[in-house]
Parts: sequence; structure tokens; C-alpha cells
Amino acid sequence: MTQTEFARALLDPGAAVPDGIVDPEGRPAPKRFSVYRNNVASSLTRALETAFPTVRKLVGDEFFSAMAVIFLRAHPPRSRMLMLYGDDLPGFLEGFPPVAHLGYLPDVARLDQAMRESYHAADSEPLAEVEFQRLLSTDIAGLRLRLAPSLRLVRSRWPVQSIWAANAEGGPSPNPGPEDALILRPEFDPRPHLLPPGGGAFVEGLLKGKTLGQSLDLTDASASLPAILSLLITGRAVIGVEQ
Repeated sequence: MTQTEFARALLDPGAAVPDGIVDPEGRPAPKRFSVYRNNVASSLTRALETAFPTVRKLVGDEFFSAMAVIFLRAHPPRSRMLMLYGDDLPGFLEGFPPVAHLGYLPDVARLDQAMRESYHAADSEPLAEVEFQRLLSTDIAGLRLRLAPSLRLVRSRWPVQSIWAANAEGGPSPNPGPEDALILRPEFDPRPHLLPPGGGAFVEGLLKGKTLGQSLDLTDASASLPAILSLLITGRAVIGVEQ
């Protein structure tokens, strides 16, 4: 029996108990293996439930649990850290026929995943606002911003931030249309913020190392640079500036 065979049987409740699974007296121990298999599946399912609360709420507990069993068979853990498990779920949902009618669900999963990544990202100290304001009084087009490790950007053709707010905070029903969500973690808990028009392209440019001027060129005329920068500053997301 190889480790791969053992892992495959462990994650598939329909698989036969591998050869070599015995009790202390050397007798076959299928019941012991079944208990261990159930515990592993339950632990991975709970990890997914914790990581993707918005997805779980949208599809319901029973459906989510059944879906989790199918997912964990196709995507076994690659790390010993359960807090990292499930990053393949957004892509899995894109090809999962039972949710094909919920086109927004993969991007909602990406938002949940981005929130988890933000929560576990390294801490950082924001640039002093007075220093940032001093730099803004100069020619800012050539400035490059260093952004907090906890910052995440989710761009979607669906109203992902509004869907999250409706389910997590009791917000109003989402209106159709694309939304760009900026996840910020000014203190301990991350939160997604709806970016104004053009904001997604602008922040994406910053994340790729482009200057403020180059990033602004990626947006349209409706983009409000002061509103976007204000969100980054108040969210303690700017940790340095390179000239």
C-alpha cells in the first residue's frame, strides 16, 4: 500500500479499506479506518465551512456539506495547515454542474478566499498620513505605492461586494452589474469595500508595480483618484512610497 493509495481511500467513503490496515493484534480493522476516514472528512468540511461562509449561506448547509465531500475527493490537502485548505474551490465551482445557474458563485468564493488570505497575511505599519500628504503635494504621477500584504482585490462582472454585504451584514439586495471589491485589514479583521468606478483597474495597476500616473491611465475618465486614495489611506493600506 502506498501513501497515495492510502490518501485516496481516506478521502473516498466508497473506497475499500486498504490492505495492511490492522489492529494491534494484526487483524483487519475496517471499523477503525472508517472512523478515521469520517473524522478526516469532517475536519476538512469544517475547514471549508469556515473559509467560505458566504458561499455556504448562499447554497445552504446541506448542499454545502454534500459539495464539500465531492470537492475534497478531487482536491486533497496540499498543506498541513487547514487554514489554507480550499483555495481551489472557486475554480471547482466554475465546473460544478449543480451550481452552473449561479454564475456569481465562483467570484463570491474568490471574495471569501481573499478575506481569509487577508486575515492570515503579515502585519504591516502604514505610512504616516502626514508623510503621505506631503508627497501628494508634489508631482505624484511618478510615485509608486507599496501596499499592505493584507490588501486583496477581487474584480468581478457580478455584484460580489453587495452579495457579501447582503449575506454578512444584512445589507440591501444587490443590483445587477459588475463590482470591484477591495479587501482591507486596518486592524484585526478584514472587510471588503466597494471601489468606485475605475478603482479596480487603478488598484490592479498599483499591485503590478505601476506608478500612480500609469495606473490612472488604465482607468476611464470617471475614475476618482481622491476617493480611491482616501480609501487606501483610511484602510491603512499604504505602507510606503517610492519616487
